[in-house]
Amino acid sequence: MIRRTVRVGYLLAAVYLIAAALNSASVAQEVVLHCDPAQTKADFTLGDPLHTVRGNFHLKSGELHYDAAAQKISGEIVFDATSGQSGNGSRDRKMHKDVLESARYPEISFRPDQVQGTVAPTGTSNVQVHGMFRIHGAEHEITAPAEVTPGADHWDFTSHFPVPYAKWGMKNPSVLFLRVGNSVDLVVHGSCSAAGPR
Repeated sequence: MIRRTVRVGYLLAAVYLIAAALNSASVAQEVVLHCDPAQTKADFTLGDPLHTVRGNFHLKSGELHYDAAAQKISGEIVFDATSGQSGNGSRDRKMHKDVLESARYPEISFRPDQVQGTVAPTGTSNVQVHGMFRIHGAEHEITAPAEVTPGADHWDFTSHFPVPYAKWGMKNPSVLFLRVGNSVDLVVHGSCSAAGPR
């Protein structure tokens, strides 16, 4: 009886180890993420304690390739700069003409190249994503925090970081939006289908 119990214990341990190995392998292989334009957007917040402007940009395209074993990520997420809106037509026209110059620079994009941290097979993981953020025709190196929730065929992520518009060559929009700070808070919400490499 004791030997049978020991054998069952070894068998259960072996099954557990195999399942853990399969889980690790599923995350370790490259995952291709295709972002859904209907569920992926970039929200912006600009203002001070007395006056806050909120708006968003629509996704134009997005495909990412993530290799967990190497902690590498590639691809690009592109937002339509001309789609930026805050709910006030006059203010938005001035934003596009005087700050973003979106007719001249119609895209806002991020090209990630490295993930710092581990994305767990289940649940939500907090990592740092390094890459190049492009706005107003110029690229800027950033490292942004991200919350990532993977699934078998669907991944969600959220990343929040500041955009120091004046430092990056854009006009200070205080005239347009009353008195505001020196940066815009940008929150990217992504919802992507997930598949293995093609």
